[in-house]
Amino acid sequence: MARSNVIFVCQKCGASQAKWSGQCDSCGEWNSIVEEAAKDTTPKGLTAKKGRKIEFVGLKGSEKPLPRMLSNITEFDRVCGGGLVPGSAVLVGGDPGIGKSTVLLQVCAALSNIKDSRCVYISGEEAIDQVRMRAERLGLADANVELASATSVRDIVASLDEHDAPTVVVADSVQTLYVDNLDSAPGTVTQVRTSAQELIRLAKRRGFALFLVGHVTKEGNIAGPKVLEHMVDSVLYFEGERGHQFRILRAVKNRFGPADEIGVFEMTDAGLAEVPNPSAIFLADREDGVSGASVFAGIEGSRPMLVEIQALTAPTAFGTPRRAVVGWDSNRLSMILAVLEARCGLSIGGHDVYLNVAGGLRISEPAADLAVAAALVSSITGVPVPAEVVVFGEVGLSGEVRPVSQSDVRLKEASKLGFDGAVAPEIHRRFGSKKKETTPNLKVVRIKHLEQLLDYIRIEGEKNPPKNVAANLG
Repeated sequence: MARSNVIFVCQKCGASQAKWSGQCDSCGEWNSIVEEAAKDTTPKGLTAKKGRKIEFVGLKGSEKPLPRMLSNITEFDRVCGGGLVPGSAVLVGGDPGIGKSTVLLQVCAALSNIKDSRCVYISGEEAIDQVRMRAERLGLADANVELASATSVRDIVASLDEHDAPTVVVADSVQTLYVDNLDSAPGTVTQVRTSAQELIRLAKRRGFALFLVGHVTKEGNIAGPKVLEHMVDSVLYFEGERGHQFRILRAVKNRFGPADEIGVFEMTDAGLAEVPNPSAIFLADREDGVSGASVFAGIEGSRPMLVEIQALTAPTAFGTPRRAVVGWDSNRLSMILAVLEARCGLSIGGHDVYLNVAGGLRISEPAADLAVAAALVSSITGVPVPAEVVVFGEVGLSGEVRPVSQSDVRLKEASKLGFDGAVAPEIHRRFGSKKKETTPNLKVVRIKHLEQLLDYIRIEGEKNPPKNVAANLG
């Protein structure tokens, strides 16, 4: 009996090869290659069947685009770019138990209130009774949402490919779906790619908004081939720490709105509640007069966000000090520590350093460099940064403080929340905007180098001498 053709496919990048190996030649991942059956590996040319001639149209169409669908969940609509676009495909990923299914069920229930709308929730992981139990807990038992429990893509397409197709479809999750003419198991690269392609093609043809829930790997990336993120129109990541009640919905890709936009939710007994003013929430439990803390004025998408950065330094008896970071880039922290020691003469090499972004928020923009440096200097000197002052700016390797974008928006947000001072980089009019920056009710201290930050903290320490100083500035 002839052996059927098989191929070996990497579950990380989707590359195929003729034989199994421990490491993928394309992406370098170990133990990611799985054997899959291939019914026909002989490539067929395009000469056997003549293609259909396609029709080209102008760039400016005569038809008006369909209006966006608003869920009236402001934080969700903000992340989507102002509402859902009909015919779009949205991939939602996040850690297990973070709230992906909860927020999508809430969105479905909210969108079902739109006139002539039909919302369908298809679960491949839970039974219908389990989804109903969650809906009852969320207070959504009376919502006009149609439920189904299915994993066969053929059955799902046959049920949705009708003239009265739904307006919103949720598939939870794409890793549980399978196409029956493929021999590979559900969740493999081939099944995930093919299942998503069939559903996205149907969504474009019938004009309904499609949500695909995706699992994540231990590194935090969406499981399956990377091409899955290229196929969809938007990719949303649900972030949050298990110890915090806040959840961040972040858009890392959006064809219909700005990327890196975030929506802030709070996990409650009745589901996810939106947080209209995240800055006030993140700074609610802040204590005044504590060393090692600074308030960073950041920008998340199009929204200004104020968050507290906490630093703790402690002498260590070991040869290799510890560096622990939560919510920020550890490589960036190492760079700031090296600059403070090499350019400013601050001795930190013999200290353990712990850095935390309060509230569970993850910061990625370089504008947080100066706020991190202020928290570190405050911790090692024992001099608190003034509680009514915000700090932002990018730090270079020579110790210079570089300007950042949208500084006027950051200062306005600080003024709105009651802050009366700021430490910020100087404005370079040659490269910056010619528009005059307005800083209402704020006393802004402009600095060019990190040494000026140390001088600023030294002056504050002379005004209000700390009770216990671990070190001094010389």
